[in-house]
Amino acid sequence: MPMLHIYRAADLHTSALLKSRASEVGFEVLASEVCFNIEATAELSADDQTKLQYLLQETFEPQNCSAKPFVSAKGDGDSILEVAPRQQFTSAWSTNAVSICSAMGLVQITRIEKSRRYHIKRTSPTASPQKFALLVHDRMTECVYPNGIASFDQHAEPEKWTTVPIMKEGRKALEQLSKEKGLGYDSQDIDYYMRVFKDELKRDPTTVECFDLAQGNSEHSRHWFFGGRVVIDGEVMPKTLFEWVKRPFKERPSNSVIAFHDNSSSLRGFQHVALFPEQSTEKPAVPGAFREVKRDFDVTLTVETHNFPCGIAPFPGAETGAGGRIRDGQSTGQGSLVVAAIAGYAVGNLHLPGYMLPWEDQSFEYPSTMAPPLQVLIDCSNGASDYGNKFGEPLICGWTRALGHRMPTGERFEWVKPIMLSGGIGQMDHMHVEKQEPQQGQLVVKIGGPAYRIGVGGGAASSMVAGDNAAELDFNAVQRGDAEMEQKMNRVIRACCEL
Repeated sequence: MPMLHIYRAADLHTSALLKSRASEVGFEVLASEVCFNIEATAELSADDQTKLQYLLQETFEPQNCSAKPFVSAKGDGDSILEVAPRQQFTSAWSTNAVSICSAMGLVQITRIEKSRRYHIKRTSPTASPQKFALLVHDRMTECVYPNGIASFDQHAEPEKWTTVPIMKEGRKALEQLSKEKGLGYDSQDIDYYMRVFKDELKRDPTTVECFDLAQGNSEHSRHWFFGGRVVIDGEVMPKTLFEWVKRPFKERPSNSVIAFHDNSSSLRGFQHVALFPEQSTEKPAVPGAFREVKRDFDVTLTVETHNFPCGIAPFPGAETGAGGRIRDGQSTGQGSLVVAAIAGYAVGNLHLPGYMLPWEDQSFEYPSTMAPPLQVLIDCSNGASDYGNKFGEPLICGWTRALGHRMPTGERFEWVKPIMLSGGIGQMDHMHVEKQEPQQGQLVVKIGGPAYRIGVGGGAASSMVAGDNAAELDFNAVQRGDAEMEQKMNRVIRACCEL
């Protein structure tokens, strides 16, 4: 069955920022459109085609939707550049679109992917379309389609796992793997892994084991630095940084129910009357009427920063900062319910075009692998809000700071590595405060969506000094958000909490 294509005029090319950045790489953006690439198991009837056209067209501008493209290259240095999701996995957008089609009776439609088409023209003879492509797509989850999408059958083979030859090559093999894959091993890590695998297990580790160890033993996960001994001027301090942080809670726990031992903290709440759906353990997923029940709920609070990812790829970094924090809130105790969020951003000098401020030093340099502060501020705000909107969590307050200053001592004082803070408030039934010990024979169930090689390396990469890692590895280490999938996971957790 041939692929169906429906085109819709778009205003992607009207962005002033895109026009400016396109001009810097030698291109003018003339027009843009969206193409819906539709896979169906059978030919659509005339009535079905009308339904599909109605679904995909703009409500008040039906004339901007057509079976023929609105933009085309005319020669003389102009061309069409099309970008779309990679074909290995069905996108979250496609899953939702197919569900809507099915509800409308279009059951023969199995997949719809949305591509973006840009009509561009060279303004410089040396301009490269690849440089413009980097401005308009996420090269981890999307790619350029020079001839459009004709089929969803093209797949790339995943990289196979291998063994690391430490028995033959020694520590050099681990050092090389760490450098190539951005695992962030230091000399102590390598000494320890050599002892475990070479001396005790007497075998070569697999690349999968090495990746897992890099994340599990990184500063991001284990807090070796924060929990380590503090030595000032040769004198060992009586407390670690973590012990100082925990000191107020230990001295005055007040109404804290959970602190420093779960995915979120929790404050003692109160009994109240709530609306709960009627359901049974035999049929927990069946819809039911709401009824009033008396419940004893605590308040859950969680906050985290997602600084490194937001510096490398601000929009997806902020998306997954919000998504990861939502996940932490959900997994508090035996399960918690999401309520609302806050966000905060701190960046360096903004250098707004046409609005230079007296303290902004033009000589300040920034890591080439990190986004400029202005882009971080805009894209992070958009990313966190976009994720919350798709998931269904309101962002109720926040803050932002921008500062870069040369101190009288000559020291530079600036948020070169940005701060992206995501916080959330939730509610949890008091009887779910304590996690239970797993029992032998119980099943471990993983729920969620498919993954690229994204976020693998995040723990290690974010624990490095900015600029120490290769740019491509930094980019790989940033996760990509899937708010729709997390909302589906949230429904499962909520149904279990409300049993």
